[in-house]
Amino acid sequence: MTALTLPLKVDLKHVNLTDEQFYQLCISNPDLNIERSAVGTLIFMSPVGGDSGNRELELGIDLGIWNRKTKLGKVFSSSTMFKLPNGGSRSPDAAWIELSRWQALTPEQRQKFPPIAPDFVIELRSRTDDLVTLQEKMQEYLDSGVQLGWLFNPQDQQVEIYRQDQDKEVRALPTQLSGEAVLPGFDLQVELFTD
Repeated sequence: MTALTLPLKVDLKHVNLTDEQFYQLCISNPDLNIERSAVGTLIFMSPVGGDSGNRELELGIDLGIWNRKTKLGKVFSSSTMFKLPNGGSRSPDAAWIELSRWQALTPEQRQKFPPIAPDFVIELRSRTDDLVTLQEKMQEYLDSGVQLGWLFNPQDQQVEIYRQDQDKEVRALPTQLSGEAVLPGFDLQVELFTD
């Protein structure tokens, strides 16, 4: 594979890639974690540290255990890129799609970046993440059809809950979260984040 070299002064807000070009950019540069906003801006994500990586996986495990018991859908890791209906290409830290919606995709759609908005997403703010940028990303998820989203903010010991057609709810930790109608029976006790 050929590595991509980007000049430091490239204006990423005006790069206009087709879906296939973006896909090729990502698979040709597997060491880069790249997302694309709804307006086409390329976003290069830095790797997370050990604490964030551990927290992210633990949250995904909780979601996966619930899904393994209920068999109601499919769970996805932070490495999964979703081609959202609003034009963005995003990788939540964890995601879930109801089974019939996933099965409606063709095998080719499932193998590439699935052209579907998850029903549920989790984002976890790492030390290098800007909170406002993550909040904008959560709104982009809602605009694309995500039904429920949790944004964990260890720096402020909070979780933000995003729902369709509702204002964001902010809760202090510790708290009990519910998957509500989207993830029936999924309850998660979230303690204070410690280093």
